[in-house]
Amino acid sequence: MKRRTWILSALGATGALVVGWGLMPQRSRLGDGALMLPTEGEVGLNGWIKIAKDGTVVLAMPRSEMGQGVHTALAMLVAEELDISLAKVRLQQAGPETLYGNVVMLTATLPFHPLESEGDNKPAKVKLGEWFVGKIARELGINATGGSSSVADAWEPLRTAAALARAGLLEAAATQWKVPRNELKIQDGVVQHATGKSAHFGELAQGAAGLKPANVTLKDRKDWKLLGTPAPRVDIPAKTNGTARFGLDVRLPDMLFAAIRLAPQLGGTVGSLDSKAALAMPGIETLVPLEALGGSTAGFAVVGKTTWHARQAVQAVEVQWQAPTNGALDTEKIEERLKAALQAEDGFAFYNKGDTKAAEAAAASSVEALYQAPYLAHATMEPMNCTAQVKDGAVEVWAPTQVPEMARAIAAKVAGVKEDKVTLHVTLLGGGFGRRLEVDYVAQAVRVAMACKGRPVQLAWSREEDTTHDFYRPMHVAQLRASIDAAGQVSSLRIKSAGDAISPRWMARGLPALSGPIDMPDKTTAEGLFDLPYGFANQHMAHVATRMEVPVGFWRSVGHSHNAFFSESFIDELAAQTKQDPVAFRLALLKDAPRYAAVLQLAANKARWGSPLPAGRARGVALHESFGSIVAEVAEVSLKDGVPRVHKVVCAIDCGTVVNPNIVAQQMESAVVFGLTAALYSKIDIKDGAVQQTSFPSYPMVQLAAAPVVETWLVPSTRHPGGVGEPGVPPIAPAVANALFALTGKRQRSLPLVTVA
Repeated sequence: MKRRTWILSALGATGALVVGWGLMPQRSRLGDGALMLPTEGEVGLNGWIKIAKDGTVVLAMPRSEMGQGVHTALAMLVAEELDISLAKVRLQQAGPETLYGNVVMLTATLPFHPLESEGDNKPAKVKLGEWFVGKIARELGINATGGSSSVADAWEPLRTAAALARAGLLEAAATQWKVPRNELKIQDGVVQHATGKSAHFGELAQGAAGLKPANVTLKDRKDWKLLGTPAPRVDIPAKTNGTARFGLDVRLPDMLFAAIRLAPQLGGTVGSLDSKAALAMPGIETLVPLEALGGSTAGFAVVGKTTWHARQAVQAVEVQWQAPTNGALDTEKIEERLKAALQAEDGFAFYNKGDTKAAEAAAASSVEALYQAPYLAHATMEPMNCTAQVKDGAVEVWAPTQVPEMARAIAAKVAGVKEDKVTLHVTLLGGGFGRRLEVDYVAQAVRVAMACKGRPVQLAWSREEDTTHDFYRPMHVAQLRASIDAAGQVSSLRIKSAGDAISPRWMARGLPALSGPIDMPDKTTAEGLFDLPYGFANQHMAHVATRMEVPVGFWRSVGHSHNAFFSESFIDELAAQTKQDPVAFRLALLKDAPRYAAVLQLAANKARWGSPLPAGRARGVALHESFGSIVAEVAEVSLKDGVPRVHKVVCAIDCGTVVNPNIVAQQMESAVVFGLTAALYSKIDIKDGAVQQTSFPSYPMVQLAAAPVVETWLVPSTRHPGGVGEPGVPPIAPAVANALFALTGKRQRSLPLVTVA
C-alpha cells in the first residue's frame, strides 16, 4: 500500500459527494458569542470570549488541566491580545460544540517525515493531507487534551478570538465617544483616550456585542508583554490552599460511594457470586453487576455510605471468575509471537529513501540488533474515578477526563438517553498521561448510578484495580540493521518493528462510528523510527501491526516512548562501531537538519560534553523530535553495587515560540522523572491472564532521593509552538542506556534497564 493511497482512503476522498464537500471552505473556529454559557450581566463577544460586568474576561476552556499548565498557557494567549493581567482572565468550561475540537491533534496523525512537513515550503502532498484532515477535524470537533497539542491548536484561533474581542471593544468605545479608534489604547482592561475618557471592558461589552470589526490583526511579537515570560500558574493557589477540586474531591448532598472489583484475568467475566455476607455489612446499599464497558474487563461494584464501607464489602463478595473465551494472556508468549511476526512479515513501509537493498548488497560489513520494550501502566497519582447521578431522565457526571465529549457520549449510551440530556463537569485531573483518554470508568459510574435511585454516587478504583486493569502501553520489538561501506561510513539503515497499534483500538472503544473493519496503518506504531532526522542516504522503515488482545492505550509520548530507545541506542551503537564520538557522529549526520543540530549542540555544550567527570561516572546523549519539538538530553550516570544512579540531566529543547518558560522547564523535569521511572523500573507482566504488578511496591517510581538534577535550556524560536508535555520523555531512556554503555562496555537492548553485575 502506498502512502498516497493510505491518506486518500483514510480521508474518504473518493466519490463526488466527498469531493464536493472537500471544496467547501473550512469551518471557522471563532464561533458566536451565544455559545458562551449565559450568566447575568456577562456578554459573549465570540465563541471563546465573554466579558463580565466588572470587566473580567471569561475564557471558554476546552482543555483539561492535569498538571501540564494548559489553563495558564491558554489564559496567557488571551491576556496578551487583550492587554490585561493574567489575574483578570477567568476560566469557564467550554460547552459541547464542535468549535472546541482539537484540530492539531488529528492533523498530527499524518505520517509525514518532519523534515518534509515543517516550515513554509511544504510539498503539495503534505499541504493537501493537512488541509483535508484539518477540515475533517473541524467538522468532527473531537474535544481532547492529548498529543501535547493544546497550545499549538489554540495558537491561532484563541489569539484571533481575543484580538477580535479587543477590536470590538475599541470600536464600541470609539462609537460612544465619537473619536477615531486609532486614538484609543488599552491598559490592563481599561480603554483610554487622551481626552481623559476611560471605561473598563464591562462598560463597553454590550456595545461591542455583535460587531464585526474589519482589519483585525494580531499583536506584533515585539509588542508582547506577557507571552514569553515566567508568569505564575493560575492553578497553583487553589492546589496549595485545598480549594482545587479533583475528581475524588467531588462531594454532593445525599451522596453514595462505590468500590469496584474486576475479573483478575483480562477479558474475564463473573461466573457466579455470593453477596449475602457483603450486603449484610454495615453501611452497604447494593451490589451492581458490571459488564465490559468502554473496553474494560467485566466485574461488579458495591455501593455504600463511604468509600471505606464499599471497599470492605467488595472484598467480602465470594466470586467465581470465568476465564476469557480466547484463552489466558501471557507476556512471555506475546514476546515470542512478536519476534516471530518480525521475522515472518514485511510490515507496512512508513518511509523509504534511496536503495537500501543495493547498499546492503555492496556493504563491507553490517551491524544488527534486536531491541524490545515491555507493557507499561500509567499509574496516575489519582486513581480512576467518576461521580454520576441519573435522575428524572437526565444524567449529570463529574469526571477527571481528557475527552469530555466522549465521556458525555458513553454516559448517554449507558443511561439510554440523548446526549443533550447529559451534563458533564470536568474536574482537575490528578495525572492523565493518556489514561484519561479512555472512558471506561465513566461508563461504570453511570451504570452504578442507575441502580442508586436518583442519588449521586462516586465510583473510585483502588490502586490495585487501577494497575491491573489499565490500557497499557504496548509491548514492542524492533530489528535494526545498518550497512557500513568500505570507507567505514554507514551507507544504509533498515528498521522493522512489531507491536499492537493503539489508534484503531482506541477508536473502536470511544469513537465506534469512525472505526472500520480494517485497521489503517497507525503512525504511533512507527513514530520515532520512520521520522529520524539523520542523513543516511538509504533508509527503509516498516512496522508489523499485531493484535495481542491486551488492552492498549496512549501512554505519555506514545510510540516515541519506546522507539526513541530503539533508534537512539542504535545510533550510539553505530558511533561506537565506526569509532566516533556520539555527539560528533550525530552532528555529521545532521547537516541538512540545522534545528536538530542546534539543539544537540546546545545540550552538549551546557553538559560540558567531553570534559572530565569524577571517577565512576559517564555521560550518555540522545536526540529526539516528537509532537513538534526537538529535545536533546545528556545524562550523567554512575553505578553503585550494580544499580544505575542518574545524577544530572541536561535538556535542550526547541519547542518553537515559548509561551511560559517556567512551564516548559517544569514539564521537562516532570518528563525526565516519568521517563526515568520507566527506563529503570517499569514493566507489566501478565501470567495466566492476570497482571502481576498490583501497586507501587511492585510497580515502583523514582523517589525524591534518587531524582536527578535537571537543567533545561531553551532554543530561541519564532516558529509556532510545539508540544512540551511529552517530548522530554523519549530521550531519557536511551541517554541513560548510552551512559551505561560508556561505563561498562555492555549494551542493554531491553527495557527496563537491568542492574549491572
